[in-house]
Amino acid sequence: MAKSEREFSSVTAVGWTSVPGSACPGLDERVLASDGPIATRILRFAAGTDTSPNGVQVHDFWEEVYILTGSITDLRLEQTFTEGDYACRPPGMPHGPWRSPDGCTTFEVRYRDSRSR
Repeated sequence: MAKSEREFSSVTAVGWTSVPGSACPGLDERVLASDGPIATRILRFAAGTDTSPNGVQVHDFWEEVYILTGSITDLRLEQTFTEGDYACRPPGMPHGPWRSPDGCTTFEVRYRDSRSR
């Protein structure tokens, strides 16, 4: 199934839900469009969220992330990223775990590259 067609609408029409499979409280998502793990979403880290229980993340799809507000610290890299920072991760790239002392909201797009199938 492909992502559903959708014309402009308020993202607030989509509610926040806990991230499935996450062992971390305070990690919520607003899924705007999806096709399994391939999704466009807004991800929200509540103040104090620590994703260490989820470990380092690695997946088989591309992921682009733009930080809208706040900051997150990659505990593995010991580096903090803030509002306006952007990441583009190819399949297999390790990232996280994350900590967000003051909270963070990101915009994320996940997709597969048809050339790498």
